[in-house]
Amino acid sequence: MARDRGLETEETRLLVVDDEPHIVNFLRMGFSYEGFKVATAANADEALQEVDRFHPHLVVLDLMLPGTHGLELAQRLLRDPDLAIVMLTAKDQVSDRIAGLNTGADDYVVKPFDFDELVARVRAVLRRRIPGQNEVLRAGAITLDQARREVTVDGRPLDLTLKEFELLRLFLQHPRRVLPRHLILDRVWGYNFYGSENNVEVYIGYLRKKLGDEEHRIIETVRGVGYRLNV
Repeated sequence: MARDRGLETEETRLLVVDDEPHIVNFLRMGFSYEGFKVATAANADEALQEVDRFHPHLVVLDLMLPGTHGLELAQRLLRDPDLAIVMLTAKDQVSDRIAGLNTGADDYVVKPFDFDELVARVRAVLRRRIPGQNEVLRAGAITLDQARREVTVDGRPLDLTLKEFELLRLFLQHPRRVLPRHLILDRVWGYNFYGSENNVEVYIGYLRKKLGDEEHRIIETVRGVGYRLNV
């Protein structure tokens, strides 16, 4: 289950493992709104498959799973030392909490939970695990603050949608590197997106307009391949 340390590591991916559909849907929507890439699984077998396919940075894991217990699954997942786990369960006994943390889990949240608290705990774990994920990115006149989700150009605030923000962040993480359209689609829209690469072209247009890049000098089109940020 060792993960590819290529470009994928620069997007924050969460895997939610829970067998209660309403909780899964709630967490998927909530974390997606917060800017995370989210995959889900309902049992241990699906979770292991998603880890190999999706390469998450962190797993939100319910201990009370059908079949394989969450603690056993956690032990298997934590064979990858780079994978973080936040456990989620209805049990609030101290012994259960200790058992979860003793497996090597990073944190423990009890159901019913407050979503804002869960997000805060996830972000805290990721800050420890992925130093620099909240760093400020700069290129030329552009500054992007990942923690505050703010962008300025020559000190002027830029009002971006979530997708525009993620698109610009991807470019700033790889200045002067050609990014293929299919890669941009995967990283910004996600692996499960069924739209076309035309979405990339449309949002590149939106971003260029907001950057004042009418001549396409900042975001260059590399014909037949993709786009490159020139700064």
